Amino acid sequence: MRINHNIASLNTYRQLSANNVLSNKSLEKLSSGLRINRAGDDAAGLAISEKMRGQIRGLEMASKNAQDGISLLQTAEGALNEVHSILQRMRELAVQASSDTNTSNDRAEIQKEIDQLVDEINRIGNTTEFNTKKLLNGGAAVTATVTCVNQADVGKIKVLGGSADTQVGANVEITNKTDATAATSTTTATFATKNSALSGASTVTINGVSFTFSATDTVQNVLDTINAAGIGVIASHTDGAGITITSGTVGSKASFTISGVTGDFAGLASDTGTDATVTLTGGVAYTADGNIITIQSGNAKGLQFEVSGGALVGATVDLDVTSNGGLNMHIGANEDQTMYVSIGDMRAASLGVNALDVTTTQNAESAITTIDNAIVRVSSERSKLGAYQNRLEHTINNLGTSAENLTAAESRIRDVDMAKEMMEFTKMSILSQAATAMLAQANQQPQSVLQLLGR
Repeated sequence: MRINHNIASLNTYRQLSANNVLSNKSLEKLSSGLRINRAGDDAAGLAISEKMRGQIRGLEMASKNAQDGISLLQTAEGALNEVHSILQRMRELAVQASSDTNTSNDRAEIQKEIDQLVDEINRIGNTTEFNTKKLLNGGAAVTATVTCVNQADVGKIKVLGGSADTQVGANVEITNKTDATAATSTTTATFATKNSALSGASTVTINGVSFTFSATDTVQNVLDTINAAGIGVIASHTDGAGITITSGTVGSKASFTISGVTGDFAGLASDTGTDATVTLTGGVAYTADGNIITIQSGNAKGLQFEVSGGALVGATVDLDVTSNGGLNMHIGANEDQTMYVSIGDMRAASLGVNALDVTTTQNAESAITTIDNAIVRVSSERSKLGAYQNRLEHTINNLGTSAENLTAAESRIRDVDMAKEMMEFTKMSILSQAATAMLAQANQQPQSVLQLLGR
């Protein structure tokens, strides 16, 4: 028998200490509700669960982004709803002005209301915003520049909405089957140079705006006056040829109305541009309307661009997106999980209604068609915004489901099973009490040595 070292007490004390440590850990887990409170509890589980937590929080924020996106689109669509109402009223007024039961004074009063409605369309287009971001002034549309290998005359480019895995920038060979021309009309009289004088007094009315020139006016005076009027046409002249009037309308078939012609302008007449018809190599889909050609290539964004005259005959054009002015909505937890939204310019000039004139029967009739085209344009834009909203609603549902499932997986790793842990705590508590009792017994064993010593 030994008294310097009580092995039984040491063993019992060690077991008691271990039970107390385990009991304290159980208390910590039960009080926090977490199975992993520090890296030492489960190093691998901690790393995995932290990665899951990052994904969960990213999904939750992406859902908020999508909800904000819906709010933005609803703001734009609500404004376009009012633009629709304005256009319908303008069409109603144009129909009214088309009837000869109205006097010139009546039409002048109708014109006043139309002018105010045009101003309101511009105000809506310039001021509609979400979180200080303008929505309908063309700033939310994607734009690009074009370089032509053979210097063909290709103008404005617009990239249509939709996601793209690759940046648009491939060479596209374009050959038109029929010349893609703007609506043009040329005078019967020819002029040697731009400095040539008119043969006599001449008048012309273009898109409802009347011009009168005297015999002292030169061809250059005529060009400058018409081009400065801002009526959607361009007047040009080539030495030895007639004056050419070309429609500058973008986004619809080119057209203009000419009336009241006298003098050197007697050969001018109203005209409408032909559809651009093109053949694209490489399996590229396309559509065309007037001088506006829309291209959809593979998984890239659609390209829409404007051409003039027969410039595309045999042309090879390099299309390159250089400026992404569209709205980039991040709707995923990780990089590049985005949705691109493009909202067109919905102001009066873009809709083609900025220079409406209903002061004559002919102009009022023409205004009806112009307003109809604008209504179609706004309807198309609203339909696109509605499609964006529906997509985002499904996106939100998907993000919610993903976050829910990932949270369940993270919970299985990180959260404690309360019933199981309570069972473990009860066991450790009983063992600790038993060890305490046994330690008292072990400490009594050396007392038997005293009996040997005659006590």
